[in-house]
Amino acid sequence: MSDFDVPPRTRRERREARADAGAPVILTVCTGNICRSPQAEVLLRARLRDLDVRVHSAGTRALVEREMDRTAQELALQHGASPDDLAAHRARWLQEPLADDADLVLAMSREHRTAAVELSPRHLRHTFTVREFARLASSLSDEEIRRAADAAGSTPRERLAAAVAVVSGQRGLTAPAAPQDDDVVDPYRREREVYVESAEQLAPAVDATARVVRVALSGD
Repeated sequence: MSDFDVPPRTRRERREARADAGAPVILTVCTGNICRSPQAEVLLRARLRDLDVRVHSAGTRALVEREMDRTAQELALQHGASPDDLAAHRARWLQEPLADDADLVLAMSREHRTAAVELSPRHLRHTFTVREFARLASSLSDEEIRRAADAAGSTPRERLAAAVAVVSGQRGLTAPAAPQDDDVVDPYRREREVYVESAEQLAPAVDATARVVRVALSGD
């Protein structure tokens, strides 16, 4: 039985447990959990492999226990994912304990962002589309992110939460994007060219996310 199957008895206990849990948690979300969100998951893991960070993915209408889509796997491998991570993936539903445990939720579209917030409303400021997070983070220097993390405390989850908060603070300060520019296109059952487009939208956003996490946790 996983940690997510036995949530703490109260939200206060859950928050206290999270503060002491050590490794920060990043959750990526799409619809079926076989294309975009597992791509984001395995690419983030690859970028952050030397750091103690837990990365999970889930789907709002997951094709439960399905493997990752083969074309999505191939493109993720080209972008640096681990073959072992690709082989291990099995789709699962987005559920409240999973969303509530995350320090950062990265949705593949605004629709998925809304679904995650509805499950865990207190994480509104910690939930973004992945391209939105990258866009907002681009207005912040490494020094600004590091300063926010240093002021927050010494635990990894405190430091990441502070970095995410400073990114969230850019909402309303930066020029809004066109709605489609904050979404990653859904390639499922479409032409290979759409899979390529989707991966090319996702990979730079993952890199931008990894920068924020790495600066917050390691100062590099």
